[in-house]
Amino acid sequence: MPEKQSTGNAKAVAERQRRIQAQVAEADRKEKEGNGSMQAGARTYPEPPFPKQHQPKPGSEAHLNPEPMYDAPFYLGSKKLEGKVALITGGDSGIGRAVAVLFAREGADIAISYLVEHADAKVTQGAVEHEGRKCILLPGDVAKRRYCQEAVNNTVEQLGRLDVLVNNATFQVHTSKLEDLTPEHFDTTLKTNLYGYFYMAQAAVTHMEPGSAIINTGSVTGIKGSKQLLDYSMTKGGTHAFTRALAANLMSRGIRVNAVAPGPVWTPLNPSDKEAEDVSTFGSQVPMKRPAQPEEIAPAYVFLASPQCSSYITGEILPIVGGY
Repeated sequence: MPEKQSTGNAKAVAERQRRIQAQVAEADRKEKEGNGSMQAGARTYPEPPFPKQHQPKPGSEAHLNPEPMYDAPFYLGSKKLEGKVALITGGDSGIGRAVAVLFAREGADIAISYLVEHADAKVTQGAVEHEGRKCILLPGDVAKRRYCQEAVNNTVEQLGRLDVLVNNATFQVHTSKLEDLTPEHFDTTLKTNLYGYFYMAQAAVTHMEPGSAIINTGSVTGIKGSKQLLDYSMTKGGTHAFTRALAANLMSRGIRVNAVAPGPVWTPLNPSDKEAEDVSTFGSQVPMKRPAQPEEIAPAYVFLASPQCSSYITGEILPIVGGY
């Protein structure tokens, strides 16, 4: 009798364990089916899968589907940059456009540096002017030192001063094999992403007064690395190191230098790099299960640009990486 009772108890325990296992499995299934991306903003943002698409370099925001969200309609300005002038490289689209709009909403006039994306730049200019601020367009290649000097000089001549430099222009194309990374490809990445940042900063500081700020766009790839973005990861790690070194160099002159290191962001940069199939799932790998929209990144630049918000912050790298 005790043996039968023991066997019966064991069977009951095993049945209970299987019942618990089944309940958990069902809960997991429902979570996977019903748990989409994290939505914690003022409005709902697009999530993968996106339409399959690919663009030729340098990419066009007007042709992205869905269109990136940059205008931040719920963001209210409070004169954090009143009377300031900002020069934003890569300001025609993506993060640069969103930053331009919020800087203007905070009271700054804007100079936009870009390569050849004239239609996108015109849209950015219109968005800045809609905020009641001036916006000038400065097409050219940041990899050229002379262009950077001219862009800074034109900004000062046309807008009267220069208080904030946002180094944001970037070149990125993936390579799967190390052997496929050509000298031309490697050189273009380094010249745009490192030389361009250095040349712009060097030209800008001669016009900056104490209280001015430089903000560099880094990347999560500069923190974690990316096996298909060897050159790009190298330059973004370099951007982070440059930020810290330049902050120390300019400390005595009262110029703060910081960087924002975004994770995946829905901009023309990635559809003009990745294959259409990869673009469809872009951003799904982060814990939030979606890429950021540019308007979600831009407030960090306002924070780092504004002396009211970040006067005691310099040499910092601010990751915005979707929960990594």
